[in-house]
Amino acid sequence: MTNEQADPSAGPRFLGPAEVRLLADRLGVRPTKQRGQNFVIDPNTVRRIVRTSAITSDDVVLEVGPGLGSLTLALLATGARVVAVEVDPVLAQALPATIATYAPGQADRFQVVEADALRITGLPGPPPTALVANLPYNISVPVLLHLLALLPSLRHGLVLVQAEVADRLAAPPGSRTYGVPSVKAAWFADVRRAGPVPRTVFWPAPNVDSGLVAWTQREPPAVDVARADVFAVVDAAFAQRRKTLRSALRQVAGSTEAVEAALEHAGVDPRARGESLDVTQFARIAEGLAVWAGRGEST
Repeated sequence: MTNEQADPSAGPRFLGPAEVRLLADRLGVRPTKQRGQNFVIDPNTVRRIVRTSAITSDDVVLEVGPGLGSLTLALLATGARVVAVEVDPVLAQALPATIATYAPGQADRFQVVEADALRITGLPGPPPTALVANLPYNISVPVLLHLLALLPSLRHGLVLVQAEVADRLAAPPGSRTYGVPSVKAAWFADVRRAGPVPRTVFWPAPNVDSGLVAWTQREPPAVDVARADVFAVVDAAFAQRRKTLRSALRQVAGSTEAVEAALEHAGVDPRARGESLDVTQFARIAEGLAVWAGRGEST
């Protein structure tokens, strides 16, 4: 290692294709499809992700699936504190040494948590304000929704996901790709597509296209009902997309009368289908079901 590379005042050096493969070889790591591992090997891509995310030195950034540390180094370059959650023990244990080597001046602002992001119940240190991650493609939506629900301190973020998933997360009501992920994400945030990412920036190159999804925290709909109840209505509405809401919601509501009362409460046409409703309308339906259930209990 040269003196310049070891200088704690120097900014992070990024990982290119050669560095990524060298690190992987040293660790005996081969990306696995089971864990959705596709490592970013292009420094310009991680710079673009961080620039688009609008991360500043005031942020505490949560990164999920840091892998070998490509995006982590770019996040640390902003001056932000980074907490990385990595499920692979080999990768998790190697990350501190990688940061110390490639970003010695930023190592004190980095912490790795060896855990499954789907099962964490909290994080050490200051509450995170941003989520920026190359999410494992096979569990990207469950991870994103779990973290948004778990960590209300998250104000904004940017995630790299499969292009089809990006379309679904950012889809507006009435569009072909609008569905359960769209509605549930909208409960927490305003979501938008933030551009495509080519397959060539990954190792190994995936068989699908990728895309960036940006989001900004928003207040959930102002209704007197739990989020879980709203999400149960959403799941039921899209379980049988071709059915009208009058039919699709009967099982979750318990009766046709309850469905009709809830739809009237929400001001929704019983002949409508789930893909035409926004998150607030779903919340009002769930609230209407709770009102109907309360009437039944009081009689």
